[in-house]
Amino acid sequence: MTRRKLAILVGIVIAIGAMALIFWPTSEVDDHAQEETAAETPEGVITLSEEQISEGGIQMAAVRSGAAVELVFPATVAASPTASARIDARASGVVRSVGKTLGDYVARGETVARIESADAAALASQVSAASARVSELSAAYERERRLFEENVTARQDLEAARANLSVARSELQRAQAAVAAAGVSGDGRSLSVSSPLAGRITAAPIVLGAFVDAGEELYRVVDPNGLQVEVALPSAEASRIQPGDEAVLVVGDGREIGARVRSVTPSLDPESRSATAVLSLSRGVPGLQPGAFLQARIRPSGEIDRDRIAVPEDAIQVVEGRDVVFVRTKTGFQARAVELGTRSAGQVTILSGIQEGWRIAVANAFLLKAELGKEGATHGH
Repeated sequence: MTRRKLAILVGIVIAIGAMALIFWPTSEVDDHAQEETAAETPEGVITLSEEQISEGGIQMAAVRSGAAVELVFPATVAASPTASARIDARASGVVRSVGKTLGDYVARGETVARIESADAAALASQVSAASARVSELSAAYERERRLFEENVTARQDLEAARANLSVARSELQRAQAAVAAAGVSGDGRSLSVSSPLAGRITAAPIVLGAFVDAGEELYRVVDPNGLQVEVALPSAEASRIQPGDEAVLVVGDGREIGARVRSVTPSLDPESRSATAVLSLSRGVPGLQPGAFLQARIRPSGEIDRDRIAVPEDAIQVVEGRDVVFVRTKTGFQARAVELGTRSAGQVTILSGIQEGWRIAVANAFLLKAELGKEGATHGH
């Protein structure tokens, strides 16, 4: 073999080896190909046809800029004038019984205490005297009537007897009304103290056996279903708030309560230079007490922040601890993580994560969350 033939043979061997290295499949190449294939499918993608979307009742809406403006103020819980009552002693006397104490529930008209009082005896005496007077004049009238029918007395005597009886009956009715209003007991010695409304006792300075004066406070009752919220409005913001504006109240534990502005004072307080807005609660709130402090977020009607985006609450879903919305794609939907702002009246402000013009699922989005969970479980296997 000549040197020339040997060189040709060596070149052929080297060429064959190079081609084998290029085309021979290796595990590294396979792994890389799998990674590229996985990368082609973005995370959070759900493939659905138009028919499947329609059958699931998934509704969509375009993202639009413009969120309702919210003004934040400190607020205080108070009892409305018709939902609170101060129960005072109606007469001077000694407290002989105490039926209720702090925190107890009372019904309207229920007796909560009794006071032994000389006034009770005086009122009972007036009723007795008026009743006796009516009996006396009733007998006199009957006598005059018989005499008139027998033509013994004149008509004017009969009419005078009738007038005197009418006056006596009026006096008796007045005395009986006074006894009923004071709550005089049957024995005429004590007065009953009753609650003018149903609610819970929030103050009970009454003491058994103590002497009380007429008008002295014994109890304070509040109806928890008649609470209202008072908001101090700075002078610069007072004109922006109107009756009927929607509001959200945030209590200490983070709960949010719907409310609405019922009224706004027409003038400013001369000392605080602020107006007061009164908010009505949309429902009773267990545990809410007069005097509690809240945060009120009021939405002035017609004011829109064009730089912010708001979407329906139903569009927000929590996936793996993240708040997401489902954005419509050509083949279905893709979950997009978003940063949330405030919530109010069924809307959530979006701080980041979506853009104006995107179409997102706004109804039955929870079905997409469930479908995403199914696909995640399939890929995990």
